[in-house]
Amino acid sequence: MIILLNKPFGVLCQFTDQSGRETLADYVRVADVYPAGRLDRDSEGLVVLTDDGRLQASIADPRFALPKTYWAQVEGLVDKAALDALRSGVQIKGRRTRRAAAERIDEPDQLWPRDPPIRYRKNVPTCWLEISLKEGRNRQVRRMTAAVGHPTLRLIRNRIGLWGLDDLRPGQWREVTDAAARPAAVRRDDS
Repeated sequence: MIILLNKPFGVLCQFTDQSGRETLADYVRVADVYPAGRLDRDSEGLVVLTDDGRLQASIADPRFALPKTYWAQVEGLVDKAALDALRSGVQIKGRRTRRAAAERIDEPDQLWPRDPPIRYRKNVPTCWLEISLKEGRNRQVRRMTAAVGHPTLRLIRNRIGLWGLDDLRPGQWREVTDAAARPAAVRRDDS
Protein backbone atom coordinates (compact mmCIF):
# COMPACT_ATOMS: atom_id res chain seq x y z
CA MET A 1 0.00 0.00 0.00
CA ILE A 2 1.24 3.49 -0.87
CA ILE A 3 -0.39 6.63 0.52
CA LEU A 4 0.54 10.18 -0.46
CA LEU A 5 -0.19 12.76 2.25
CA ASN A 6 0.13 16.53 2.21
CA LYS A 7 1.49 16.99 5.74
CA PRO A 8 0.39 20.30 7.24
CA PHE A 9 2.74 22.68 9.04
CA GLY A 10 3.13 21.81 12.73
CA VAL A 11 2.36 18.08 12.37
CA LEU A 12 4.92 15.54 13.57
CA CYS A 13 5.97 12.99 10.95
CA GLN A 14 5.18 10.06 13.27
CA PHE A 15 2.04 8.38 14.56
CA THR A 16 2.36 8.96 18.31
CA ASP A 17 3.50 11.75 20.58
CA GLN A 18 3.66 11.71 24.36
CA SER A 19 3.11 15.50 24.49
CA GLY A 20 -0.21 15.45 22.64
CA ARG A 21 1.01 17.31 19.55
CA GLU A 22 -0.60 16.63 16.16
CA THR A 23 0.79 13.58 14.36
CA LEU A 24 0.13 11.65 11.17
CA ALA A 25 -2.50 9.66 13.09
CA ASP A 26 -4.67 12.79 13.17
CA TYR A 27 -4.89 12.64 9.37
CA VAL A 28 -4.35 9.05 8.22
CA ARG A 29 -6.31 6.32 9.97
CA VAL A 30 -4.89 3.35 8.07
CA ALA A 31 -3.28 0.51 10.02
CA ASP A 32 0.30 -0.64 9.52
CA VAL A 33 1.60 2.14 7.27
CA TYR A 34 4.71 4.13 8.15
CA PRO A 35 6.40 7.23 6.72
CA ALA A 36 9.14 6.59 4.17
CA GLY A 37 11.43 9.40 5.22
CA ARG A 38 10.49 12.37 7.34
CA LEU A 39 9.59 16.01 7.17
CA ASP A 40 10.33 18.33 10.07
CA ARG A 41 7.42 19.62 12.11
CA ASP A 42 7.89 23.08 10.62
CA SER A 43 7.98 21.79 7.02
CA GLU A 44 4.96 20.99 4.87
CA GLY A 45 4.13 18.84 1.93
CA LEU A 46 4.47 15.37 0.49
CA VAL A 47 5.00 12.39 2.77
CA VAL A 48 4.83 8.85 1.40
CA LEU A 49 3.35 6.27 3.79
CA THR A 50 3.66 2.58 3.07
CA ASP A 51 3.41 -0.89 4.55
CA ASP A 52 6.26 -2.06 2.25
CA GLY A 53 9.63 -2.11 4.06
CA ARG A 54 11.64 -2.32 0.82
CA LEU A 55 9.85 0.69 -0.61
CA GLN A 56 10.29 2.58 2.64
CA ALA A 57 14.06 1.93 2.54
CA SER A 58 14.41 2.88 -1.13
CA ILE A 59 12.74 6.25 -0.55
CA ALA A 60 14.71 7.10 2.58
CA ASP A 61 18.13 5.67 1.64
CA PRO A 62 20.34 8.05 -0.40
CA ARG A 63 21.96 5.06 -2.17
CA PHE A 64 18.82 4.81 -4.33
CA ALA A 65 19.12 8.52 -5.32
CA LEU A 66 15.36 9.06 -5.50
CA PRO A 67 15.00 12.81 -6.12
CA LYS A 68 13.03 14.86 -3.63
CA THR A 69 11.91 18.31 -4.78
CA TYR A 70 11.17 21.22 -2.46
CA TRP A 71 9.77 24.71 -2.76
CA ALA A 72 11.59 27.03 -0.39
CA GLN A 73 10.57 30.58 0.35
CA VAL A 74 13.79 32.26 1.42
CA GLU A 75 14.81 35.58 2.85
CA GLY A 76 16.40 37.94 0.33
CA LEU A 77 16.73 37.77 -3.44
CA VAL A 78 18.89 34.82 -4.47
CA ASP A 79 21.52 35.64 -7.10
CA LYS A 80 23.40 33.45 -9.59
CA ALA A 81 26.36 32.92 -7.25
CA ALA A 82 24.10 31.54 -4.49
CA LEU A 83 22.28 29.29 -6.99
CA ASP A 84 25.62 28.01 -8.34
CA ALA A 85 26.75 27.23 -4.79
CA LEU A 86 23.54 25.29 -4.09
CA ARG A 87 23.97 23.38 -7.36
CA SER A 88 27.58 22.40 -6.73
CA GLY A 89 27.11 21.56 -3.04
CA VAL A 90 27.71 23.46 0.17
CA GLN A 91 29.45 22.61 3.44
CA ILE A 92 27.07 21.52 6.21
CA LYS A 93 28.52 20.37 9.50
CA GLY A 94 31.90 19.65 7.92
CA ARG A 95 30.56 17.67 4.94
CA ARG A 96 29.78 18.84 1.43
CA THR A 97 26.28 18.14 0.14
CA ARG A 98 25.80 16.34 -3.16
CA ARG A 99 25.02 18.35 -6.25
CA ALA A 100 21.45 19.64 -6.30
CA ALA A 101 19.16 21.16 -8.90
CA ALA A 102 18.27 24.68 -7.80
CA GLU A 103 16.47 27.52 -9.52
CA ARG A 104 14.44 30.61 -8.71
CA ILE A 105 10.74 30.19 -9.40
CA ASP A 106 7.62 32.28 -9.15
CA GLU A 107 5.46 31.62 -6.12
CA PRO A 108 3.73 28.29 -6.93
CA ASP A 109 0.17 28.75 -8.23
CA GLN A 110 -1.26 25.89 -6.20
CA LEU A 111 0.18 27.20 -2.92
CA TRP A 112 -2.15 27.27 0.08
CA PRO A 113 -2.02 29.75 2.96
CA ARG A 114 0.14 28.56 5.84
CA ASP A 115 -1.33 28.49 9.33
CA PRO A 116 0.26 30.34 11.03
CA PRO A 117 1.56 32.58 8.25
CA ILE A 118 5.28 33.25 7.97
CA ARG A 119 6.52 36.46 9.58
CA TYR A 120 7.00 39.09 6.89
CA ARG A 121 9.44 41.92 7.37
CA LYS A 122 8.57 44.99 5.34
CA ASN A 123 12.18 45.83 4.42
CA VAL A 124 13.37 42.28 3.64
CA PRO A 125 12.28 40.82 0.29
CA THR A 126 11.70 37.10 -0.19
CA CYS A 127 11.83 34.79 -3.18
CA TRP A 128 11.00 31.17 -3.99
CA LEU A 129 13.42 28.42 -4.96
CA GLU A 130 12.85 24.93 -6.28
CA ILE A 131 15.54 22.58 -4.99
CA SER A 132 15.85 18.88 -5.88
CA LEU A 133 18.07 16.62 -3.78
CA LYS A 134 19.12 12.99 -4.02
CA GLU A 135 20.13 12.76 -0.38
CA GLY A 136 18.26 13.62 2.77
CA ARG A 137 20.27 14.91 5.68
CA ASN A 138 18.55 16.37 8.70
CA ARG A 139 17.14 19.83 7.84
CA GLN A 140 19.27 19.82 4.70
CA VAL A 141 17.42 22.36 2.55
CA ARG A 142 17.21 24.82 5.45
CA ARG A 143 20.91 24.41 6.16
CA MET A 144 21.85 24.74 2.49
CA THR A 145 19.93 27.98 1.96
CA ALA A 146 21.31 29.40 5.22
CA ALA A 147 24.85 28.48 4.08
CA VAL A 148 24.43 30.72 1.01
CA GLY A 149 22.99 33.59 3.06
CA HIS A 150 19.26 33.04 2.49
CA PRO A 151 17.45 31.50 5.48
CA THR A 152 14.38 29.43 4.65
CA LEU A 153 11.10 30.92 5.84
CA ARG A 154 8.77 28.26 4.45
CA LEU A 155 9.57 24.80 3.13
CA ILE A 156 7.25 22.53 1.14
CA ARG A 157 8.19 19.15 -0.32
CA ASN A 158 6.43 18.99 -3.67
CA ARG A 159 7.72 15.73 -5.20
CA ILE A 160 9.33 12.42 -4.31
CA GLY A 161 10.43 10.65 -7.49
CA LEU A 162 7.38 10.44 -9.77
CA TRP A 163 4.90 11.26 -6.99
CA GLY A 164 3.72 14.82 -6.54
CA LEU A 165 1.34 16.78 -4.35
CA ASP A 166 -0.79 17.65 -7.38
CA ASP A 167 -4.16 18.82 -6.00
CA LEU A 168 -3.78 17.52 -2.41
CA ARG A 169 -4.58 20.21 0.15
CA PRO A 170 -2.96 20.17 3.61
CA GLY A 171 -4.17 17.14 5.58
CA GLN A 172 -5.55 15.36 2.49
CA TRP A 173 -4.22 12.03 1.24
CA ARG A 174 -4.76 9.55 -1.55
CA GLU A 175 -3.76 5.96 -2.16
CA VAL A 176 -1.53 5.13 -5.14
CA THR A 177 -3.11 2.18 -6.88
CA ASP A 178 -0.97 2.03 -10.03
CA ALA A 179 1.81 -0.54 -9.51
CA ALA A 180 3.80 1.12 -12.29
CA ALA A 181 4.10 4.19 -10.08
CA ARG A 182 6.32 2.20 -7.71
CA PRO A 183 10.04 3.06 -8.15
CA ALA A 184 11.80 0.48 -10.34
CA ALA A 185 14.30 -0.37 -7.59
CA VAL A 186 11.50 -1.80 -5.45
CA ARG A 187 8.85 -2.80 -7.96
CA ARG A 188 7.67 -6.27 -7.03
CA ASP A 189 6.34 -8.92 -9.35
CA ASP A 190 3.31 -9.34 -7.09
CA SER A 191 2.43 -5.61 -7.24
